[in-house]
Amino acid sequence: MEIGAFEVFENKVILRIQNRICETADEVLSSALFRDILNRGLKELSHKKSMLMNIFPDGNYGEEDIDVLIKTLKFLTKMPGDMAPNVVPGSAVFLKDRALLNDFTEYLYNYWRQFERFIICDSTDSDMDKRPYRTFNDTVELLTNLIRRTYRDIQENITNSHSRIYRQVIAGAEVAVISVPRKIPFADPVYERLNDIPMIRQILLHPPLILNPPMNKRSGKFERVQKNPIAHIEFNKNEWLCYPALVGPLVVLIYFHKKFFELGFSLCNLFRLAEDKDLERKPDAVYAFGAPEWPADQFGGALTPFYDDEKTDILAAAIPNSNEFGYFGYLKKMVLTLHNIKMMRAGKLPFHGALLRIILKGNKAATVLFIGDTGAGKSETIEAFRELGQENIQDLIVIADDMGSLEKNKQGEIIGYGTEIGAFLRLDDLQPGYALGQIDRAIIMSANEVNARIILPVTTYENLIKGHKIDFILYANNYDNVDDEHPILEKFNASDEAIKVFREGTVMSKGTTTSKGLVHSYFANVFGPPQYKELHDPLAREFFNAFYTAGIFVGQIRTRLGLSGWERKGPEEAAKELLKVIRERTT
Repeated sequence: MEIGAFEVFENKVILRIQNRICETADEVLSSALFRDILNRGLKELSHKKSMLMNIFPDGNYGEEDIDVLIKTLKFLTKMPGDMAPNVVPGSAVFLKDRALLNDFTEYLYNYWRQFERFIICDSTDSDMDKRPYRTFNDTVELLTNLIRRTYRDIQENITNSHSRIYRQVIAGAEVAVISVPRKIPFADPVYERLNDIPMIRQILLHPPLILNPPMNKRSGKFERVQKNPIAHIEFNKNEWLCYPALVGPLVVLIYFHKKFFELGFSLCNLFRLAEDKDLERKPDAVYAFGAPEWPADQFGGALTPFYDDEKTDILAAAIPNSNEFGYFGYLKKMVLTLHNIKMMRAGKLPFHGALLRIILKGNKAATVLFIGDTGAGKSETIEAFRELGQENIQDLIVIADDMGSLEKNKQGEIIGYGTEIGAFLRLDDLQPGYALGQIDRAIIMSANEVNARIILPVTTYENLIKGHKIDFILYANNYDNVDDEHPILEKFNASDEAIKVFREGTVMSKGTTTSKGLVHSYFANVFGPPQYKELHDPLAREFFNAFYTAGIFVGQIRTRLGLSGWERKGPEEAAKELLKVIRERTT
């Protein structure tokens, strides 16, 4: 029995299964995948001239030697090593130095686990998606237990002793998905080709998921083009998957190439996976992440293009499969750009910010919107509120961590909505110990790099889509120091005064993109508004006037996140000051 169709691609192992997976140690060690991993491991050891190669005579080996090694390992899963030479011809050479063979076994086990390992359960001709828990048990859990048991049996039969300490590491796949073919009502041949690509219906991951994508920061902005990128991409259905995301009220079909599987699977910590009923209507946008690179002049030189398909009312976007785009920010921010465009079209004002409902002890409450560019301290101030929670806060409801929209209801109230169930945060800017406290559900990226990131679930889809009346709208100022003339919390008394600060979008860049130092962006939001200024300008003026009519506190909060030494204390003091003002306004 084969372990399943597989591909070892860069630092990934991709297993594709349709029915059962191997169930015994013999099946694992007889599989083509095990032989492939063994060969790769031996080549690495040989290249390093490792002493572990001395399990072979003179450190040299051929295919026949590998055959004997595999037979020896298979025997060692059942019986003590003392008996192997009597049963497996040629095995004595491997057992002459048992400590060395044991070290080699440990190396091979760890070498396998250094790969990012994914299982794709193809439910085309089965009902895996109708019984997901059983499917995951019969694949991911089975494989993990089987590989771990095989490794332990081999080591115990080499050493003739039992371990005293057992570490239950994830030895099988780190992520598994159940995918099915799904016909989406596109009503246009340009998009109907995408129906061949399997769509994810369930996903399982074993956190913490530690990933090392090829890039750790984003540069530039997304460019509107006059040609549909989807029409110019050739899709091989065996190399792509679709994550159908609920982004606020929108359905966005995110297609991602195997080169970026680790990034595509990470979407499950950020966006709600669409339900079957959500897929019965035409999507609002489609996005191909990891498309074959196109000629430089294909889209007027744009490498991050999106197209406004007015005929179908679908926004279409693509990014090439070059390593320079192998950063989760490119995946997330393009999706949010498409969301913002749709919101402006619907007469709603998109925002780049964090929105939360703060309920204080004593039932005083406020809904606060922090607006600011990347690194301004929005998410960090929310985390500071969490730290203050035990003493001051009854409940803290995150509505939006990064992007959302505002609308006016019939009563003239300003209502806020979110887009994401998760947060994509800089590890360096979190309170000490917070990330470790959340590690059992975390996806961590580029942990040893500048701009190391963590993706965490922070709210529910029901919270972000419900709609919440806004009480405070604050610009997150991370660059000003605090003094008598520059208080932590400053109120703007008029719409013109406020709109000037928000329009300038000033921020001290933290290096999360390729920009550094003090920079400016239109309304602190390069994700849609600058590309559609003709829509955004009148909307912004209308909404800022409405803020004052509705009696909303509009101002700025100085987080000082961009100032050295204030990365944690700045957001904490900002949170304390805001709590004080909320108490005063609700007294």
